Amino acid sequence: MSEILSQFAMVGQLGLSLLMPLLMCLFVCYLLCTRLSVGAWVYIPGFILGLGGSMTTAYKVYLAVIHREEKKKKEKNSTEVFFNKHF
Repeated sequence: MSEILSQFAMVGQLGLSLLMPLLMCLFVCYLLCTRLSVGAWVYIPGFILGLGGSMTTAYKVYLAVIHREEKKKKEKNSTEVFFNKHF
């Protein structure tokens, strides 16, 4: 049961990792447009930078999950007894 909950938590974290950088960049673009009267063109680079940040964060979450799974697999294999493993 706890494994299912941890997987749901990872999916939620991945969703937030994809969404938040994009929303933050678009919010900064909104502030630039309203406060500094910059043209609406600033949304285009903001959207691209937000997508880049989203991909970077999602990749880091992916690496953390892979690292955790390898660690679990290594701990599981350390308790097994192999034919060639004497000590």
